[in-house]
Parts: sequence; structure tokens; C-alpha cells
Amino acid sequence: MKIKLILGSLGLLVVLVVIAVLVVGTHLGDLVKSGLETLGPKVTQTTLIVDNVNLSLFAGSAGVQGLVLGNPAGYKSLASINVSNAAIRLAPGSVLSDKIVIHSIEVRAPEITFEGNPLGANNLAKIMANVKGTNGPMDQAHPNTPTASPTGPAKPAKKLEVDDFLITSARVHASLAIPGVVNQELTLTLPDIHLTDLGKGPDGITAADLTQVVLSQITTATVSALLKDAASMGKDLTKAARAAATGVLQNSSNAVGANVDKLKKGLGGLLGK
Repeated sequence: MKIKLILGSLGLLVVLVVIAVLVVGTHLGDLVKSGLETLGPKVTQTTLIVDNVNLSLFAGSAGVQGLVLGNPAGYKSLASINVSNAAIRLAPGSVLSDKIVIHSIEVRAPEITFEGNPLGANNLAKIMANVKGTNGPMDQAHPNTPTASPTGPAKPAKKLEVDDFLITSARVHASLAIPGVVNQELTLTLPDIHLTDLGKGPDGITAADLTQVVLSQITTATVSALLKDAASMGKDLTKAARAAATGVLQNSSNAVGANVDKLKKGLGGLLGK
């Protein structure tokens, strides 16, 4: 009788644990979403909005939908980067440890809005500067924000390991303006950005460091694509200018030749020829 009671109690405990895990798993996506929207702006110093986060600890997978990174002050576009869908695979057991191991992140077809000078001040470079300026605890990113009095030693931030990070089919929307020469809206597709072994080893990588690495790659790829397109456009403009100049010279030469013929005829008439 006692054995049946013990087995029954163990069975009930297992059921309660499973129910607790299911309940936590159901709301864990909301916790991640809240964390992104709270910590993200402190790192980038822009707005960060996420529509939805789906997280399954059993499957070791997560999905992020509708992530919109805003622009720094002074830029007119509402968003700098818009991610409609990102797929994540992670090691479920690492979620509760000090280092979260992420096997892969795939960001599909993000939309990037570029504002400014590719060789000077622009919105992506400003966000990069903001991220680099984020040092120490997250609450130091906004020194004017009141903080609670410390009640004990600060808990170390979780570290990350990302084995594979892929950004594919990214599109850049930009305005290329050269006064007096060209004023054109551009949409360019970037080559895939593929990063591996981020945060390998015991030290891992912080969320701010990961953001900096990824954003640096996006900025570099965007600027390179814009400069390449501008160079190509410059060659086309040079060819067009040369063709126009050749046409003008040809027309001028024809006009001069016609005038010379008229002059010869006129002189011939005067001389009786």
C-alpha cells in the first residue's frame, strides 16, 4: 500500500513538473519579447519593437516576428532595420545556465533603410557608435535614469554563444543624391552575411557585443554596396557626358563646315566662278 502511495505521489509530482514547464514555456516567449524591448533600446539608444516571440524549450527552437529597430534622433525614417522573420535553434538545457548556447540564427529578407553619407555621418554608423558606447551594466546606458539602491552584489549578465549566424536576401533602401548630377532612390540586395563561432569558449559573448558584431557587418555590407553602385553610376554618367560632348563637337564641326561651304560659294559668285 505504501509503495502504491509513493508511486502515486511521484507520478503526481512528474505531472505537476510537466504542467509547470508547459506553463513557463507558454509565457517564456513573452518574457523574451519584453526583455528585447527593454534592453534593446539601452544598447542601441533607439526604439525596438517586437511583434511576437515563439519559444519551444522542448524543440529547442524560437522564432521572432516583426522586429523593428528605430532610427537615432535626427533621422526622418521611422525604422533603420525591419526583420519580418528570424528562426533560432538553441540548446534547451543552456537557457537556465550562465551561458546560452545558440546553434543557429537565420534572419530572412530584412529591410534596411540607409540615411546619410556612405563615407560620413549616417544612421547605421550612429547606431554603431551608440552600441560601442554601451559599457558596463545596462542601466549605465542612461545615466539620468534613477536606479534602485543596490541590495547585494550585481548578478553577472548571461553570456551567449552563437555557432552560426546567417542574414540572407537583405535589401537596402537608400537615397543617393549628388547635387547637380543625380538624385535617385535606390533599392539594393546585399550578399549573404554569414558569421560563425561567435562567443566560443568559456567567456562567451555579451548581447551588446553580439549586436555590435552583427551591426558592423550589416553597416559594412550596406556601405560597400552603395559605393559600388555609385561607382557604376559614375561610369555611366561619364560615358553619357562623353557621348554628349562628342555629339556637341560633331554638331559644331558640321555647322562650321556648312558655313565654310557657304562662304566659298559666296566668294565664287563674287569672282565670277
